[in-house]
Amino acid sequence: MITVYDARGEAMVVEGDMTPDSLPDDIVWIDLLRPDKAEDHLIERFLGIEIPTREDLKDIEPSSRLYSTEDAVFMTASLVCRAESGHPVLTDIAFVLARGKLITVRYDEPKSFDLFRAALHRIPGGCRNGTMLAMRLFETVVDRTAEILEQAVAKLDDLSMQVFVERRVGKRRPPHYLEAKLLDVASYHRLVAKTRDSLASMARLLTYVYATPLLQEEKEARDLCRTVTLDVQSLSEHASFIANNITFLLDASLGLIGVEQNAIIKIFSIASVVFLPPTLVASLYGMNFAHMPELQWTYGYPMALIAMVISAVIPFYFFRWKGWL
Repeated sequence: MITVYDARGEAMVVEGDMTPDSLPDDIVWIDLLRPDKAEDHLIERFLGIEIPTREDLKDIEPSSRLYSTEDAVFMTASLVCRAESGHPVLTDIAFVLARGKLITVRYDEPKSFDLFRAALHRIPGGCRNGTMLAMRLFETVVDRTAEILEQAVAKLDDLSMQVFVERRVGKRRPPHYLEAKLLDVASYHRLVAKTRDSLASMARLLTYVYATPLLQEEKEARDLCRTVTLDVQSLSEHASFIANNITFLLDASLGLIGVEQNAIIKIFSIASVVFLPPTLVASLYGMNFAHMPELQWTYGYPMALIAMVISAVIPFYFFRWKGWL
């Protein structure tokens, strides 16, 4: 699908069977969402440049993701997509600046694009060309990334409360509670890792576009690019801090699981030690020897029971005195 936007944010859906002459002249943004070959050819004829294909977007070589020609600047960035789904992914999106227009080629739908389209008509004075519009779009992408990190911090704080505070107040928790929380930690780690990869990709893109002659001609766009670059750097540091917190939460959860398992093993170990003397007494008087004086006692049986109880109680209170229980 092809959607074109003018400087005021007015949108128009373009069909693949249209001719290049039927496209408006005042468009500044051409958004290609999962384009087919006919739609690619239409834009190529309209602009006179080659549109990156899906295979081109997957190329990880820096020379294939960021390059310029006489007519256009080609950039590819990996953006976080489906952050709220629990299974975030990175989607490669091409940004092309050519003939005063921005062309985006994407095969997924990051939320940042929806937010930008909704706010496009509210930009003061609109976006007079594709270069300025690209910087505004990059700004929205970075703002959306900051929102993802804020949501991750809130969720991690809630998870930390569940792991530590509930344990401290003695709240009873079901079996395997902490094991289930490890899955949540892994999910947040994946989200933050994808976000850091996206920020690294955006940092490379902004550094590249800032040095292009196309941006040097636009002071307002150049200043905005510098501001967005600083935002990316600060968010990258913040993402690293969050990643360290996730690592701490993971280590602490594993430590608490080990403490709980050790407590269980400790109970069994103490129980076996406590019941070892009674077992010894019972084994002694279970022997079938002919000459055992105690077998002839009238109170031999209750005395044996009392001996077993005493031999169990003494180790129990000894462990309590030592603080092992």
